[in-house]
Amino acid sequence: MSSQNAFELNKGPQLGSKSPEGTGGVATDEDHQPTLLENQLCVSDFLKIQSAFEPSEPCQTICMSREEFMQRMTEVVGWGTNDEYGELFDKVDVAQDGFINWDKLTSFMLLALYENDERAKATVLPQWKDLEFLPTKHKDTIQKVIFLKSSSRYLTISKEGLLGIWGENLKLQETLPIISDATKLKHLWVTSLASLENVNKIAVAFTSKEICFYDLLSKGEFPCQYKLQGLKGTPICMDYWYNPLDANESILSFGDTTGKVQAIVFTTALISLFERPANAHEDEEVTATINWTELLSGYHKCCYTLQHNLHHGDWVRQVTYNASLDALISSTTSNTNTVVVAWREKSKTPLKMTSFNVAEGIHAFDYHSRLNLIATAGINNKVCLWNPYVVSKPVGILWGHSASVIAVQFLATRKQLFSFSKDKVISSDEGSTVSFWMIDTGQKIKQFTGCHGNAEISTMALNANETRLLTGSTDGTVKVWDFNGYCHHTLNVGQAGAVDISQILVLKKTILVTGWERYASCKTVGRQSVFI
Repeated sequence: MSSQNAFELNKGPQLGSKSPEGTGGVATDEDHQPTLLENQLCVSDFLKIQSAFEPSEPCQTICMSREEFMQRMTEVVGWGTNDEYGELFDKVDVAQDGFINWDKLTSFMLLALYENDERAKATVLPQWKDLEFLPTKHKDTIQKVIFLKSSSRYLTISKEGLLGIWGENLKLQETLPIISDATKLKHLWVTSLASLENVNKIAVAFTSKEICFYDLLSKGEFPCQYKLQGLKGTPICMDYWYNPLDANESILSFGDTTGKVQAIVFTTALISLFERPANAHEDEEVTATINWTELLSGYHKCCYTLQHNLHHGDWVRQVTYNASLDALISSTTSNTNTVVVAWREKSKTPLKMTSFNVAEGIHAFDYHSRLNLIATAGINNKVCLWNPYVVSKPVGILWGHSASVIAVQFLATRKQLFSFSKDKVISSDEGSTVSFWMIDTGQKIKQFTGCHGNAEISTMALNANETRLLTGSTDGTVKVWDFNGYCHHTLNVGQAGAVDISQILVLKKTILVTGWERYASCKTVGRQSVFI
């Protein structure tokens, strides 16, 4: 149905003069049907209508024809026209019996009000609270956040290998370093994290092309039980699934920088993930090294592998196994083979694969099993809905974002889809005020005043993670803010003199500041300013 047709269906005849008594009616969706009679009736009106249908004998039922209903309602209710009550009669008499009674009328009204209520719930936008930043000990990019259902805790892991353990109240409980023997701590780079909840373990991927498995039940630091080495590419995304009816059956899937999607299918996960060396004792906390070639050869009887390289060298940004499809779903930022669905076939070892092409690629995806839809977060600002069995084109396209969509998430309980993008603008003025705006609506969502006193803000910049805002002013200072309006640092570029700052460049550990005084100031964390 086109939007024009939908608009015409909502158009109706104009209401007649309504008494003041009807202003407290039961209308629940005035935006959708503002002129319908049934949306204007109030409780007192329904009591009057009920009295018109009350029989003189308890065992009788009063029925009215169309003409009788129009005449009686205008007399009893006291407002509205014959045409309006005639339309209401036609809606109630769907069987075209030529008459209605009180039961038919109330059934129609309850159904209409229920539909209006459901429609209103579906269109209500969430009322977000102000963004709150949690204090962390992470010193680098947080690569993954996961929730442990068994213990109601959150785990965060950052690029430098620091694991944060959070309570359900989002209070940081503990931090532990995740260390790999293959690399020195300063060269360590964690890429992803997955929770193996059925066996109380976590899997951590590193740029050293290895995946380590840690035991969450051990006291103190988490020991590394297994170390998977010999991967051809660096794993950058992981996902874990286990069968709730048989926890021995589970799948760890991961994608790497060479475009490969690989999965380890565990068949006896509750007993052991991999075969341990014959001379190793069960109570020893010794790391067992597993080589990828061993898994490919079938040496480990408790698991086997699945893999494909249909992404042809493009980095795999997201991968997941979906049990309802019995398939691995993966995505890249390429415009060819953007989303690949690799179906498992019980009788065949090779995976059966289909792919979708999305212009400019996507950042992420999500799958809704009941609706059988894959939602993709497009770099081209679009959210596309795909049927996994129809690869030619999406079944729907959702518009509204004015920047790249970075994530999508289905809310299955309400049949809703959340999409997230960087649709935000930051502005400042001569009065030293910083404002945050939503691009698509023009709504001001946050404002800081008096950031540099009475001095004018001359330039601004964001750090690489876009978690800190740097403001430069005509008073020669650079201030570092979070998005709650807290100033973390004040850098005195002008050395107690007024310097008109024109640009700020944020590097990894250095801040470069330039101005109209033909000086470049280099600010390094923990050191004094060095003028060039």
